[in-house]
Amino acid sequence: MRNMFSKFAGFSDNNMASVNDIRTMFPALERKVYGKNLVYLDNAATGQRLSSVIDAWNESTLSRNSNLHRAVHLLASEATQDYESTRDAVRDYLNAEFREEIIFTSGTTASINLVAFSFGEAFVKEGSEIIVSEAEHHSNIVPWQMLCQRKGAILRVIPVDDDGYLKLDELAAMLNDRTAIVCVTHISNVLGIINPVSEIVRLCHSYGVPVLIDGAQGAVHCRVDVRDIDCDFYAFSGHKIYAATGTGILYGKKRWLEAMPPYMGGGEMVGNVKFTGTTYAPLPMKFEAGTQNFSSAVTLKPAIEFLKLLNDNKLTQYHDEIRDFVLDSLLKDERIRLYGVPRGTNKDKIALFSFSVDGVHHEDIALILDKMGIATRSGQMCAEPVMDRFGVTGMLRASFAPYNTMQEAEYFIKCLDRAINMLK
Repeated sequence: MRNMFSKFAGFSDNNMASVNDIRTMFPALERKVYGKNLVYLDNAATGQRLSSVIDAWNESTLSRNSNLHRAVHLLASEATQDYESTRDAVRDYLNAEFREEIIFTSGTTASINLVAFSFGEAFVKEGSEIIVSEAEHHSNIVPWQMLCQRKGAILRVIPVDDDGYLKLDELAAMLNDRTAIVCVTHISNVLGIINPVSEIVRLCHSYGVPVLIDGAQGAVHCRVDVRDIDCDFYAFSGHKIYAATGTGILYGKKRWLEAMPPYMGGGEMVGNVKFTGTTYAPLPMKFEAGTQNFSSAVTLKPAIEFLKLLNDNKLTQYHDEIRDFVLDSLLKDERIRLYGVPRGTNKDKIALFSFSVDGVHHEDIALILDKMGIATRSGQMCAEPVMDRFGVTGMLRASFAPYNTMQEAEYFIKCLDRAINMLK
């Protein structure tokens, strides 16, 4: 894997060449759809797989398929070493203080549910208040609703304004001594606005309130430093960062994780098991019950190496140019209503665009684009409250990744215009 990335260490000044180099690392981008080259613009849902990710999974499955931590034979030792070195890679990438603060899960949803249950058991009581935002994915709403039902707690909601920005003045008014935790997305999977999470954390901490950040999109598009942000929990999924599905990370400050009871019971998370009582393993094993998805978990390591690569070249500038082009094109089209519009600077927004066309169903546009080889997302994007906020039943979303090109962006805008003309 190290050799694979080394040849890309010095990208040329030709941005296009850099993108073409990146594209060679993703085999799926070579396929055709209905006889046309695939233009994959559903990256906010799932990113395509790196060749190095596929290689890591294959190597684990074919050569090191053995349960972790338990046996003394070579395969078990190698599998455990791969798994734990991946934990170290994640710790280093997030700049967590301790490796024990990195918990493997099956994804962002599992990570948030873990906190909602375990933190809730320890720190939420009847009358406690939990704050989420109007821009959250269902995975950062429903677990907290379930907790409120169990505990008799109250769910409060930070509204978003017409441009898709959180109304932080209203958050400040909500915080009080009953607030147990604040849970907000780093970047909305619908609006694409980068929320000021460091500012939110500072505000909440001034009231002694911990903060969980849903980083499903943030881990993809931002350089995440959990100590700089100072968040108490950060959750993200592997399949969003070009790793395997069924993988995820929960970062939690050690003091919180140590004070929280386990989420699940069973193998690996125990110290001693007696019928008179059971003790639990220390962190991180306390929250990793059962046989882990170790063949997929190790793919996080090459995915993180890829993310590091993106931070060290001019591809970011090229990607920003694509964002600016698509944003400008959509805003100029009077037929289109865009949700999540940056104010002052485009740097507040990632290359993710959700919109609707008056008098045209979003799914009809998506179906026509599909026939043109373009993969987009239509519907509610697992964020029904956002749809209600803007008075629509669904939207069309195009989300770009670093392997998308300006030519693909131009083709998307051209095909979108054609699709709308066909349907209007």
